[in-house]
Amino acid sequence: MAMTPDVPAVLRVGMVDDHPSPVWGIERILDRQSDMDLVCSASTVSGLFEQGIQTDIVILDLRLDDGTTPGQNVTRLTEAGIGTVVYTSGEHPSLLRSAARAGTLGVVLKSASEDEIVAAIRSAGSGYEVLTTEWAAAIDADPELAAVDLSPQLQRVLTLYASGETSAGVGAALGVTAETVNEYLKRIRQKYAAAGRPTRTKLDLFKRAVEDGWLPVPGLGAAVDRQSRRDGPGRSDE
Repeated sequence: MAMTPDVPAVLRVGMVDDHPSPVWGIERILDRQSDMDLVCSASTVSGLFEQGIQTDIVILDLRLDDGTTPGQNVTRLTEAGIGTVVYTSGEHPSLLRSAARAGTLGVVLKSASEDEIVAAIRSAGSGYEVLTTEWAAAIDADPELAAVDLSPQLQRVLTLYASGETSAGVGAALGVTAETVNEYLKRIRQKYAAAGRPTRTKLDLFKRAVEDGWLPVPGLGAAVDRQSRRDGPGRSDE
């Protein structure tokens, strides 16, 4: 999606839901947004692809009647270069965990306010992950989420760095050099990689810190959005 500082592109939104009323609701909400457009909808991911309409982000219902799982649907869309926002009533945490493990960018409740829904779609459409209490609760209850044991010093490094500090800033706070901080970060990444929870970017480190309770759960993507705008969605952090 091409973006310029002066003329922002219109976010092309697709929706997969096998009930018409949620689609009508999202269409009404997005009709009021000058930077978003609901360009297509379908009852299945396959049906969405068959339309051949390019989308930047897809709002995805967790439960579809075609027998697919949330993880399968998120993976298919991600492999096609399309981010997803899970749109859910929240009563199926196991399905939510499946979508979270597959890499969905956002989770928003169908009972959320219009402003919250718009903020989630806008952030995810820009490539930023949206952390919510629903996402955190599903992750916290995930029996497949392998714990990572960090020493007190590594915990301090992770929380400071993931909160937005630079390596130099973390070093100044802890009385060590930036090179030492980078070595600590390397150890942290190795531990998470060994647990099957990779941390390729600074945003990944933020997610792991929230998942493991080192940092508090933010409001609807606010902290993540600030961090992502500071670092960029795909920027390496060393």
